[in-house]
Amino acid sequence: MYLGIDTHKRYSQVAVVDDDGNLQDEIRLPNDRLSELAEQHAGDEAAIEASGNYRPIYEMLDEHLNVTLVNPSKNRIIADATVKTDRVDAKRLAQMLRANMLAESYVPPDEIRVLRDLVRTRKSLVEERTAEKNRVRAVLTRTDNTYDSELFGPTGREFLAELSLSDADRAIIEAHLSVIDAYDEQIERLEEKIERKVLESPAAQRLLTIPGVGQYTAAVIVAEIGEVDRFDEDKQLVSYAGLDPVVHQSGDKEVRGSISKEGSAPLRWALVQCANIAVRCDEYLGNFYTRLKQRKNHQIAIVATARKMLVSIFHMLTRKESYDPPGVSA
Repeated sequence: MYLGIDTHKRYSQVAVVDDDGNLQDEIRLPNDRLSELAEQHAGDEAAIEASGNYRPIYEMLDEHLNVTLVNPSKNRIIADATVKTDRVDAKRLAQMLRANMLAESYVPPDEIRVLRDLVRTRKSLVEERTAEKNRVRAVLTRTDNTYDSELFGPTGREFLAELSLSDADRAIIEAHLSVIDAYDEQIERLEEKIERKVLESPAAQRLLTIPGVGQYTAAVIVAEIGEVDRFDEDKQLVSYAGLDPVVHQSGDKEVRGSISKEGSAPLRWALVQCANIAVRCDEYLGNFYTRLKQRKNHQIAIVATARKMLVSIFHMLTRKESYDPPGVSA
């Protein structure tokens, strides 16, 4: 049997089809009862989309079923369907699973999932802290106060404490500062855990031999790549990072445009951050960047350097080697 499961926050719609594609059952049930369904169909095939909070459901089903985690962005028949209801989506999943037409989403091993959760949670908290800092700056702008140095360091805090403000504005700033302090504490705790994970990861330790790669960016790169052997060649990894150029072809003419920006945005971000540092402290990447910048511009050159770094990373992780530019095929 083939089960198509359209998941939602509290319930799921399930369609069951047989080997001939005939619909055998349609069920709508709460998510906490999916384990019962999985036991009834133990050993059968099932498909769910990798969207929303899919992981608890995936792990529950995977104990009894052969679960395919579907990449929704690559299954356009479902994503672009003109008729979209829970029942229709579940049946489409089941039928496409039976026909072996579903593009799978990568399911990383537990240690990679943990690292990925840590770095993504840190990123989220940093973004929320930045929003709080911007709210403090907004109060200063509204009250015609300016401060050019680091506003949230010791001297900046002294400046804020000495400002002449209304009681309301003082309370607003203190409330935001309190939230920022809480974020600082939580981010520091996460960074300690990330650092320990990096020390335990042979792959991350290899990445740290590349000039420009630090503890956090190494963690992001390892978490986003996962198991490097899921990529057959470096071009696939470059495409996964969205660093591959978009190719426009007309007749015999082929024009390469800007990068696709598809795939893993966190991986692309980490590589560009590392490249910006590496071009200043690594001769191999620095020379490559300088030559390209003379013909193009900084942005094009730094993105190309990030792509070159990723090609090196692919070979380093595949061969289990440290960074050694002359010995790395780039």
